[in-house]
Order: sequence, then structure tokens, then C-alpha cells
Amino acid sequence: MRKALFLLMLVPGISAAREAQEPGRPAGGVSGRWVVNTDFYGSTIYFRMELKQEGEKLTGNFDGDKLEGTLKGNTIYFLAKDEQGGTDEGKATLQGGTITGTVVFTHPDDPEHAAHKFTAELVPARRAGTSQRHEFVPTTFSRQFSALNKPVLTIAPGDSVHTTTVDAGGKDEKGVTRVLGGNPETGPFFVETAAPGDTLSVHFTRVRLNRDWAESDDFLVGRAVDSDLAVKMKDAGKSVRWHLDAQRGVATPEKPAEHLTKYAVPLRPMLGCVAVAPNVAQAPPGSGDSGRFGGNMDFNEIVEGATVYLPVSVPGALLYVGDGHALQGDGELNGNALETSMDVEFTVDVIPGKRVPGPRVESATHLIAMGLAGSLDDAFRGATANMAQWLTEEYKLTPSEVAQVLGTSAEYKVSEVADRNAGMVLKINKERLKPLGSAEK
Repeated sequence: MRKALFLLMLVPGISAAREAQEPGRPAGGVSGRWVVNTDFYGSTIYFRMELKQEGEKLTGNFDGDKLEGTLKGNTIYFLAKDEQGGTDEGKATLQGGTITGTVVFTHPDDPEHAAHKFTAELVPARRAGTSQRHEFVPTTFSRQFSALNKPVLTIAPGDSVHTTTVDAGGKDEKGVTRVLGGNPETGPFFVETAAPGDTLSVHFTRVRLNRDWAESDDFLVGRAVDSDLAVKMKDAGKSVRWHLDAQRGVATPEKPAEHLTKYAVPLRPMLGCVAVAPNVAQAPPGSGDSGRFGGNMDFNEIVEGATVYLPVSVPGALLYVGDGHALQGDGELNGNALETSMDVEFTVDVIPGKRVPGPRVESATHLIAMGLAGSLDDAFRGATANMAQWLTEEYKLTPSEVAQVLGTSAEYKVSEVADRNAGMVLKINKERLKPLGSAEK
């Protein structure tokens, strides 16, 4: 879909310009952030717009493009142009704080001049007062990262949620199957003020075991084996149950094979899935998938104390969490980690107007940019581009400076090879970046 069209949709929000002076207009005027709900042949697509009013003149910004228009009474007329030579012409009216209208767009490569209906509403102001801590006991679980799923709880920026997740097979902390397997998720949580074009911050203050066993297998995924090893592994794929000793902090096979009778590994509880809903124009991905929205990333550093940053595509972000692992080696080579249920607490925040290209993670020591793609090569490129943008935006580095920092400080790590998308992360130690300062501070 063309950016120009996006702009058109947003412009209608401008019509509210003299709301404080005329009936049917929001008391605060039209200046501010708007979410535009557009009908594309029966499907809803959301866009974000920032508006500023000066008399009858309307200006704004959508996706980095300038918008211009006029406001006369409650009627708006606007014209927008995209970088590819397309034009967008819209007419709208404001009534009761909602903008409604139609937009017609043209593009050199598209002879069809379709009109699309839309509505636009102001993004509400951030809630005042003390942040709340919510105790949420899930009774239903989601198997898709969908914008169409009904929110299980509405929370505000700064709020915390204490909850639990079932394991990848749908079993809870008591071993009771609550839902069909396939990484069922707790959520979605609707985050007030989160709008398309924002970034959602999810800080995990608690990621802990709530039972003493996990399930995995003795398989190696196809990306991890050559032809000779694949033949040797032909009889693999059996389930392996592990005992989780929280007091000692280790996991051991319950029925160890001959040479693993003394094998023990340190516990490191993590979440395989953290996601926001993709735009509804995209078919809802299953909870085993990953992408720009996060999802089944299976990155073993999403642990207690980590902060995950995800791009918001729909109002409220719609946050999902799930797929707890007691421990996972890099890449999730078995196809399953030590799959278990989890006791989780997180705090959310919204970074308005900041759009990240894909998932990012921050730990106590590192900035971590993720790439998710069909091959490790493409995931490598994605992680590099993600980090390069991060350094450019936060530290105002030039391309030459970015290259020098990456060439001397990059730490790459394979995060995921078990699913449709492979994952690669690029880490930079924060100590290396301290002399640079931060343009956002």
C-alpha cells in the first residue's frame, strides 16, 4: 500500500481545527495525535497522524510526509502528495470529536481512483495519577497474534501486570491442559494511548518457574545438520522430560541416557514469545510465527530484567506473552527448549512517535537489535540494519561512524533456527557507547 494513501487518510483528522469554538469539536482543538481507521474493501487499516492548526490552515505529519489542508467550519479539504508522484484528495467533516469522510488517491502506476471511507479519533492523553499493579488470572489463551482478538485487560502506560503463562503444549503450572498446543499466549493486553507509529516498551520484572518439570526432545532441527548428521539423527525425535530444581538452580533429565547420568544445566527462565498485533491488513500469524511484531522469537536473553521494544501497528498495541522456557541454548536446536509454564510480571510504557523497524531488547549490559527472516543471511542483515538505525537515531551517528562502531563492537548471536523465520541478534555493550552520550537524553 502506498504511503501517499496513508497520508490521505490521516489528513481528515485536520478538519477538527476550531473545535473549541464550534459545536461538535473536541475541547482541546485538533492539534495532537490522531488514529485513522480506514475501510479498504471491507478490511480496516490504521494510520497515525499528528496535526497542527493555525487559523484555517492545517499542517501535519504522517509517516514523515507533510500534510496541508484547509478547515472551513466543520468541513475539511486536503491534498497530499507522496514521494512517488501520487496525489491524495480528501473531504471530511467533524462531528462529536470524530472525523468522517472519504479519500481519493491517484498514483502513476495505478489507473484506479478508488474512494475509501474513514474515521479518525484523537489519541487519549496519558492517564494521570499513580500507576496500577494488576493481578490477572488467565482463563482463555490465544493461538494467533491477532488484532481481532478481544483484549483480556486494559492497562495504562506505567502499569504492571502479574500473570501466568501455559507451556507450549497448553499445560498450566499444575500440568492441566488448558488449551490446544502451539505456543498459546496470555493476552492480548490493550495499552491505553498506544497508537500506530509508536513503540511499546515491555520491561520484565519477574520471569520465574512455577512448576518442577519441563518437556523437550532429542531432535536437531534441519538448519543445524548436514547430510551425514541428518542420517545419524534419523531415529531422534523422542520426548525428554526434565526435572527443574529451583533450589539448586539446575535442570536434569528425569530418565537420563547412559552418558548423561551426571548431566545438569543451570536454569535461566525466559519467554519465547512477546508480541504485539500486526496491522489487520495482514492475515493474523499463528503463535508459532515471528516477524516485525515480535512473536515467537525464542531469544534466550528475554529474561527477568530485560526490556523488549516492539513497533505498534494497531490502537492499544495488543500485547501477548507466552512460551516459557526453563532454559534454552542458542538457536533452540531441539525445536523445543525446556518447555514449561511460567510466573510473569511486566511493566509497560509507550514511546510516542518513535517507530522501530523490528524487535529490540535492552539488558543491564547490552543494546540488542534483532533480525528475523527466512534465512540466517537475511536475519543477519536485518539485525545489522536494525542496530544501525538505533545508533543513528539515539546517538546521531553518521553512516561512517556507525560502521566504525559496528566494526569494533558488534557481537552477533544466533537466536533462533527452529521455526519458519531464523533469528540473529546484534549486541553492543553499553560501556562502549557511554562516551557517545545519547541524543535522546
